[in-house]
Order: sequence, then C-alpha cells, then structure tokens
Amino acid sequence: MGRVVLRAGSVLDVRSGEVGPADVVIEGERIVAVGSGLDGDEVVDCAEQLVVPGFIDCHTHVCLGQTMRDPFGLPRSVRPLSAVPVLRTLLQLGVTTVRDAWGADAGLRMAIERGWVAGPHVLISVRQVCTTGGIGDHWAPRVGAVDFFEDPSMPDPVFDGADAARAVVRRMVRAGADWIKATPSGSMTLGRGVHDVQFTPEEMAALVDEAARLGGRRVMVHAHGARAAESAARAGAGSIEHGTYLDEAAVGAMAEHGTWLVPTLSCTQTDPAGAPDGAPEAHRHAVRLAIDAGVPIAMGSDSPVRPYAEVLREIEHLSRCGLGPAGAFRAATHDAARLLGLAEDRGEIAVGKRADLVLLAGTDLDPTDLDHRIRGVWHDGTRAR
Repeated sequence: MGRVVLRAGSVLDVRSGEVGPADVVIEGERIVAVGSGLDGDEVVDCAEQLVVPGFIDCHTHVCLGQTMRDPFGLPRSVRPLSAVPVLRTLLQLGVTTVRDAWGADAGLRMAIERGWVAGPHVLISVRQVCTTGGIGDHWAPRVGAVDFFEDPSMPDPVFDGADAARAVVRRMVRAGADWIKATPSGSMTLGRGVHDVQFTPEEMAALVDEAARLGGRRVMVHAHGARAAESAARAGAGSIEHGTYLDEAAVGAMAEHGTWLVPTLSCTQTDPAGAPDGAPEAHRHAVRLAIDAGVPIAMGSDSPVRPYAEVLREIEHLSRCGLGPAGAFRAATHDAARLLGLAEDRGEIAVGKRADLVLLAGTDLDPTDLDHRIRGVWHDGTRAR
C-alpha cells in the first residue's frame, strides 16, 4: 500500500491549540510521519487548508432516527438498517468515531468492522438501564410493559436493587456493550422527572463496580439534574451526559472524582425556543461552572434530538459556552478519545496514531459552519470524502 502525503497544510496540534505548517504522511491505517519536505506515492495539496484529527461524537443514537418516530409501527429491521445513511452522513462530516448512547447492537458494530457498512468506528451501550418507571422502562397504563425492540440482541434494561443492578450490567455486557448507559434522572424531551434521583446510592455504586469488574468498562450517566449527577460522580461514573442543571456541588463532585461532562449543548442551544423555559440559560451556566471547576469535557451531539447533519454545531456551541475554538476542537478530538479510552490510538495528528483526518478550507479555528468547510475526510487511512 502506498504512502499518501497531505502536503503544505496547516496542521492543528489539538493538545496545545497551535496551528503550524507541516506535511502528514499516511501509510495503511496509520500516520507514519509529520514534518516538512516529506515524500510519498500520492500527494494531496493542502495549501491554505487546515488538517485536524477526525471528530469523535461521544453521545449519539445512530439507530433511532426512524425508530423513535414510530417505535411500535415499524418492522424490527428498520432500526439497524436506518443507521446506514446516518453512518454515511457522519463519516462525510468527518466524524470517525462515535459512542452510541443506546439503540445500536453488536451486529451493527460488526457490520462496520467487517466493512459491510461504511461509517465511523462505533462503541455501543445497547440499552439505557433504569429502575422501574425510568425512561428506559417502556410501560403504558392500557397495555402494561411493552418490549420496545422485541429483539433478543437488546435485553431488558430494567432493574431494582443493587443485586439487580449487577445483573443488568451483565446482560448488557453479554449483548456486547462497550459502555453501560444508566439513566438516574428523567427526560427533558418527555418533560418528566428531570430533577429526580431515581437510583439509590447502592444501585449506582453497584452499576459502576460491576461494569469495572467486567473488563474495565465504565458507566455513562444520563443526568439533567444536579443531584443525580452528583450521586453518579461520587459513585465513580465515567461521564455525565447532558448536565443541564448542574450546580457547584455537582461539578465539585465531578472534578473530585474525575467524572467527565458530555454536555450535548445542541439540545438546548441550536433551537432555544424549542427547549423548556430556562433550560438554554441553565445549560450554558452549567457548562461554565464545570469548566471553572476543572471538569474535563468531551463532545457529544445527542442526535437525532437534532438532525445528524448538524453534528458539528456542537463544536460551535462548546466554543461559545467557554471552551473557545481551540478548546472546542480538543473536546471533539483528543479529549473525546481520552474519555473513550482511545487516546493511545487516535484523537490527534501524531506518528503512530490512526489516520483519521479532516481537511478544512481555510486555516483558522473558527468553528462556525464547519460542515461547509470540509474538503476531505480520511478514516483508517482511506479517503472517505
């Protein structure tokens, strides 16, 4: 396989936030050289363009774009098959790795790994685990409990008590989960239980402990309210998702215990009029509190709450809410890779790292309208756009 040289581009060092001239050489799936005057078998002229690492979305739902619109009226095959155009869209936008926050199963991950479907590398959580009455418990007064998927690859996510919490982790791991998605607070979209704390401390601790015991897995925690986030952080959760109403006590616990924030700002900032009253302001305030407390932040879009094609708007929102342009790019690349335990493999432009790269028109770090600036995407060393 030949060497491809991205020549004379402006290369972003996401760790420092600095941009400087360099050539980048790709061979196979890896970056093999970064420097000046480098040669290869194929040359891509990158003059007056910015080379950045592939973007990483730490919170998306690649299979739910169609399923959520009519969860019980569509054939089961719609769920995984509807992900095919979604994955293509994300890859064309330079998103080369995603953590699916429930909805994707092990078969979808296999299809990508084996090349049957083109798309980003996918980490899966399978289902969002909850206690009785939580947002993963699909129940209606008329019919009672409803199996949302009627699919054995997507096991029952409901548990009650610490022992059952360990059992639900085991079910998800048996189904192939890379992460455990837990939901101790209610849903802003559904408009209920946003400030609830639906897990006991013992239940939350059991989830975290069992996940760690089974292959060093970690728990990502859907928590809009401050108390649910604080409790999860004190139990050792890997990340808080959303964090719309975090307060000083919550971000203090997160900083103390090394818990990340994936704020999914697009949910409240892209269309503020469509968010609950006060949520856009509260969300911005929460992110700034977290930044000031030293909480590490990674990018996540929560698509399809907003369309998949808008995924890169999240970088713009992160920049405006306190990270600045360089910090927002870092949150969407190197820091996202750190959260996912993949920083040794990807997330920056360095020798030996995976050749996931995005070529942007212009050389500035302005995150506005990034989707219109994309001129090339490489994933695992192969040009995808």
